[in-house]
Amino acid sequence: MRRRLFLVGAAVATALAGTFSTTTAQADTRPVQPPATALVLPAPSGHHPVGRATVHLKDENRADPWVPSEKRELMVSLWYPAVKPSDTPAPYMTAEESKQYVAASGLDLPADLFAKVTTHSTVDAEPSKVRGGLPLVILSPGFGMPRATLTGLAEEFAARGYAVAGIGHNYEAEGISFPDGRTTSCLACVDRDYPKVGAVRAEDISFVLDELTGARPAWKRGALIDPDRIAVVGHSAGGFSTIPAMLRDPRVKAAVNMDGNFWFPNNAPLDRPFLMLGQPSHIPGGTDPTWDKTWTELTGWKRWLSIDGTGHLSFTDLAPLAKQRGMPLQRLDGDRADAITRTYVTAFVDTHLRGRNTPLLYGPTARFPEVRFHRP
Repeated sequence: MRRRLFLVGAAVATALAGTFSTTTAQADTRPVQPPATALVLPAPSGHHPVGRATVHLKDENRADPWVPSEKRELMVSLWYPAVKPSDTPAPYMTAEESKQYVAASGLDLPADLFAKVTTHSTVDAEPSKVRGGLPLVILSPGFGMPRATLTGLAEEFAARGYAVAGIGHNYEAEGISFPDGRTTSCLACVDRDYPKVGAVRAEDISFVLDELTGARPAWKRGALIDPDRIAVVGHSAGGFSTIPAMLRDPRVKAAVNMDGNFWFPNNAPLDRPFLMLGQPSHIPGGTDPTWDKTWTELTGWKRWLSIDGTGHLSFTDLAPLAKQRGMPLQRLDGDRADAITRTYVTAFVDTHLRGRNTPLLYGPTARFPEVRFHRP
């Protein structure tokens, strides 16, 4: 039997089902009745309406690493600042993606739970023309996790004037729907080869950049993207994949790892800006030595931050959504965890893609006492 994914293990499972979680300190063991209303993502703070498009990419020059008889295919969600909303709300997941993601949890949850999540973007809204083009942020989700789980962060960036590309890495997520009606599962989760995942995702990121910024962009609005201002932000496996992506592709100017172990061999110096943002266990001398080792290889602008009261999934949409189900994922309030993640990640990218001096990144502040700076 295939091993269950970490993402749908006890922490997420209990939060979404409304039952007790041993990972949540001082949790209330009384039954919690989930609300009947649909789940809603926190709204972005930027002033732009958000549009969303979806593109299907196929790399005819590369075999899929998990199914070598097929060519490598990706689904990519694109969020961007819009002139005004369209008449079609953007879905969080397709019905089949939600069904598969829920089924992978092994829990008694509504199959359409994630298909009904309310987002703050609309389909194919007319994009805004931002002076100097749109800086681009690539988002790579955690291993086994659909790209939709970083939608809140994507909408935050888009509302602030960025183009955002969320990559669905085929066969590395429980639920990726394709235009021909297929919905694939996480075949890579059967036998996890983390260094391979990092290498594959680095190739995926370069391919997506080629397709979005080339002479004939795969996205019809691709000409709006500024190819000289690109950052990559990832959670978990997507986070550790930022290192091989930067080493492989000089177009990536800055990157963020949100709570991912650095499983990819990190034995080459990296002189571009990097943010390590994690839960309390990800501290100097903590339980994950890969963070200490990677820190020594970062020779450019760098920050190492941890957020008190968080867990591994606190950096995704699951933190606020689980709160709405009636059982939080972590001690820190789910909306607060989401707000801190958005604030620090966007501040980092603003600093390095827009040249904005952000005091928030230079030391602790009373606004966010949960955030700890580490400089070993």
